[in-house]
Formats: sequence, C-alpha cells, structure tokens
Amino acid sequence: MDWAGQVVSLVALGLCVLAFSSKDDRKLMSLLVSANIAFAIQFALFGSWASALLTLLVIVRIVLARRYARNYWVMSGVLAASCLGAWFTWQGPVDLLPLLAMFLGTLGMFLLRGVPMRLMLAAAATAWLLANLVVGSIGGVVAEAIVVFTNLITIFRLIRQS
Repeated sequence: MDWAGQVVSLVALGLCVLAFSSKDDRKLMSLLVSANIAFAIQFALFGSWASALLTLLVIVRIVLARRYARNYWVMSGVLAASCLGAWFTWQGPVDLLPLLAMFLGTLGMFLLRGVPMRLMLAAAATAWLLANLVVGSIGGVVAEAIVVFTNLITIFRLIRQS
C-alpha cells in the first residue's frame, strides 16, 4: 500500500502543478477536483482517514464554491461538514492539519478571488504539506511544496499583469 500511495501522490503532483500554473480561476478549480481525488486515494492508502475524508470534502467544496460564491450559509455548511467529518475519523492531534487546511481553503474559495484566494490556498497547501509529511508521503510532500511554490509564482504573475 505504501508504494501505491506514493504512485497516486505523483499523479496528484502533476495535476496540482497544472492547476496552480493557470491564471484562469475556472481551470484552476477543475484541475483541483482531479488532484483532490488522487490525494483522497493516497491518504486512504496511507490509512489517514481524516485526511482522506476531508480531501473528498474539498472536492465538494470546490464545486459549491464555484456555484455559490460568497454564500455564507453554504460556506458554513461546508465548514460544519468538515468538523463533523474530522470528528468521525479522528485519530489524534495530527488530524488538526487537514482540518486547518480545509478551513483555510474554504474561506479562500468562498470569500476571495484572484491573488487573495491564491494566498489563502497557499496557506492551505502548507497545512496539507505538513499532513503529507506526517503520513510519510514523499510524493505528497513534494506535490504540496510545488503547489505552494507554483502558486506564489502565479500570484507574482497576476500582480505584475495588473
């Protein structure tokens, strides 16, 4: 299972780089859905159930945030579902990392756009990086580090463009 988790994390890596190198918010969101399917599978293979479940909720969040941007009720529902999911799959304090990542990403996607959204997503990716480090996913750590780096480059490009 360890080997399979590493392979799946490399697939997620490729999808994340494509997502965060895009200046188009819609393309970013679509690629993030695919990457998060791979990440959910990876976390399940490593036995990190809170991370796996919260990653699946990330997919739901992406879809809802695109459709219901700035809707505080829907955003609150996503945050409540995240807390409930973490509670049911709780294995220890390390599960705070994916929960923090979920909260940061949810706030960013529902409330922000452009550079501010990408900054919040970079913070969320940092929390996911730490979650991957804890479960021992080499590919996941590299993927999230590259996501943070690529995201910061895209932020610079967007600022320079405006």
